[in-house]
Amino acid sequence: MVNRLPCAVSMIVLLPFLLNAAHCKTLKRDVKALNEIKASLGWRVVYSWVGDDPCGHGDLPPWSGVTCSTLGDYRVVTELEVYAVSIVGPFPVAVTNLLDLSRLDLHNNKLTGPIPPQIGRLKHLKVLNLRWNKLQDVIPPEIGELKSLTHLYLSFNNFKGEIPKDLANLPELRYLYLHENRFIGRIPPELGTLQHLRHLDVGNNHLVGTIRELIHIEGCFPSLRNLYLNNNYLTGGIPGQLANLTNLEILHLSYNKMSGIIPYGLAHIPRLTYLYLDHNQFSGRISDAFYKHPFLKEMYIEGNAFRPGVNPIGLHNVLEVSDTEFLF
Repeated sequence: MVNRLPCAVSMIVLLPFLLNAAHCKTLKRDVKALNEIKASLGWRVVYSWVGDDPCGHGDLPPWSGVTCSTLGDYRVVTELEVYAVSIVGPFPVAVTNLLDLSRLDLHNNKLTGPIPPQIGRLKHLKVLNLRWNKLQDVIPPEIGELKSLTHLYLSFNNFKGEIPKDLANLPELRYLYLHENRFIGRIPPELGTLQHLRHLDVGNNHLVGTIRELIHIEGCFPSLRNLYLNNNYLTGGIPGQLANLTNLEILHLSYNKMSGIIPYGLAHIPRLTYLYLDHNQFSGRISDAFYKHPFLKEMYIEGNAFRPGVNPIGLHNVLEVSDTEFLF
């Protein structure tokens, strides 16, 4: 007689594990949630969602885009990836009942409406990718409850209002993409307290304020590598304190209303590779140290009021950084 072991038993006892795994049921909560999502998504997705169990049963495989894991005596849904299939309609609120999700990817669809406040229930979520949709309204403050989140992609939508300070409550956040929306107001300097944040992109919005306001917290942005502030309405100059961001590799300030001189200290950011200053109101000279920097490949200066003799650096190709380059 085969001894029935829990589904999470070590793979050391392989055969009993496999025999018992066939008896593991998917948690009813997750089955119900996935069927509610199935009912709301339309034929482009559901034609491949066959069977009653989204985690698969018997000869039927798991539903496309659904990843399950064993948890005790049950299987639970841990990843849901349904992207680039032209889903039309509001954000499927039933997703927020999948309480063990670590990854939710619905990018490149036609989702509309707001992100529901129930999103804060997904305490295990590490990756939330909603870019390239038609989502709108403000970002709910409940997003600050996703304490495990490392990657947040909200770019290319129609979000409005201010960037919520609640994002600073995400201690594990590494990549934050908010570009190509309709955000207004100032960038919360509280974001600088995120110890692991490597990539911040708020370009192509309607943001105001100064860089000095953004980095005024002592020791801010200790891990930041890429800072995209381009195509907004930022004013003021580049503060010398920006050189304290010693891990910075990309600084993108193009198409703002900034002015003043370029501080000498920026040339001593050790890994600075791309510097975009074009189409502002900068003036004066640029230190020779920039032209001797061992890593600086490109420096755009067009559309400013620099003195004669100030030259660009590099080939001036359009900088295109794909979101996918920063996934796991």
